[in-house]
Amino acid sequence: MRFGIIGTAGIARKALIPAIERTEHTVDAIASRDESRARSMADEFDIPRAFGSYEALVAAPELDAVYNPLPNGRHAEWTKRAADEGLHVLCEKPLTADADEAVSVVEYCRDAGVTLLEGFMYRYHPRTERAVELVEAELEGVHAVNASFKFRLDGRPDDVRLDPSLAGGALMDVGCYAVSAARLFLGEPDRVYARTRDSRGAGVDTDLMGILEYDDGAMAHVDGSFDAPEVQRYRVEAENGWVEAQPAFNVAADAPATLEYAIDGEADTETFEPVDQYAEQVTAVAECVDSGAEPRTGGQEAIANMRVIDALYESAERGAPVAVE
Repeated sequence: MRFGIIGTAGIARKALIPAIERTEHTVDAIASRDESRARSMADEFDIPRAFGSYEALVAAPELDAVYNPLPNGRHAEWTKRAADEGLHVLCEKPLTADADEAVSVVEYCRDAGVTLLEGFMYRYHPRTERAVELVEAELEGVHAVNASFKFRLDGRPDDVRLDPSLAGGALMDVGCYAVSAARLFLGEPDRVYARTRDSRGAGVDTDLMGILEYDDGAMAHVDGSFDAPEVQRYRVEAENGWVEAQPAFNVAADAPATLEYAIDGEADTETFEPVDQYAEQVTAVAECVDSGAEPRTGGQEAIANMRVIDALYESAERGAPVAVE
């Protein structure tokens, strides 16, 4: 597949472009609203075409798909614009600014006949697949998940992640991973309760802590933060054991990953050889395009995750539990 990159975001330089280059697929074009930035990155990665507008990229011939790493508040528009041109879309998480917008984007891509995949790359790491296998096959009476993604966002007061008009905030940027992991292991919650803090006076949450409650008594604790030393972790608790991953989400392509667990009194640690989970995600896009299958992190999954995120924000605003619609 021939990919175009919408924008020159850091994640494209650090992760996605190198990941595509590790596969049989190619990056054939990149765009920025500042053409000199697009040309600079094109030169850095030997990308054949550079454009000074997103419009020019999505209209360019001989592309099959785009990667959309724009700020959260611009995901919907440019995912739809790409779909208008028949381009498949790998969109960074979260897919949209809220669940209603997610529904609109998913339906739009479906009607356009294009594949849409939300970029939760950790879901494509073999360790995550193994964790799911253990939880489903070996753990009994799973009743709790603790999931966290925190880091310090220092020295960048103009960072788009602090801009409320672009759907910034810690929950949207990293807490969404914790929500995704809780749902992966426990399913869809019935209600949530959350508290937030805005330590920068930016108009977005820089800390969020939330509880996901289930009618069967299970619960999950999720949090995301821009104000803490880095933590990436999930731990699944059951009556006969537990499963834990750390760092859980952003694993370097050249680093091994471990999965710790104890089941029926027997503890073990499995080590996974280095793998580029972003490359695995790119491969998944192509495979779903070829087969017509729904991606592991496809549209319906994105909508479900956004419904929980919306409920967490509503709960924090109201100071009361909120049902997940």
